Amino acid sequence: MEAAKLVMMANQIGKFFAAQRGADPVAAIADHLDKFWEPRMRTEIVAHVAAGGAGLDEPVRAAVGRLREARLPGTGMRV
Repeated sequence: MEAAKLVMMANQIGKFFAAQRGADPVAAIADHLDKFWEPRMRTEIVAHVAAGGAGLDEPVRAAVGRLREARLPGTGMRV
């Protein structure tokens, strides 16, 4: 999938969870990406962040980093 499309989708998810009261938006975004994005999409968004993460809102960028670390801590392997 095109990186611009993934960025748009991830930022929309981020905006939704940022508006939720009483929730940690970074954790909620990471959870959503983990549960509902297929592995190929997760791999591509992780690679996009590794390349600088252009266009991603900061909570989304943090969530992708958290998702990567939760899956493969300290290995350097892609999701």
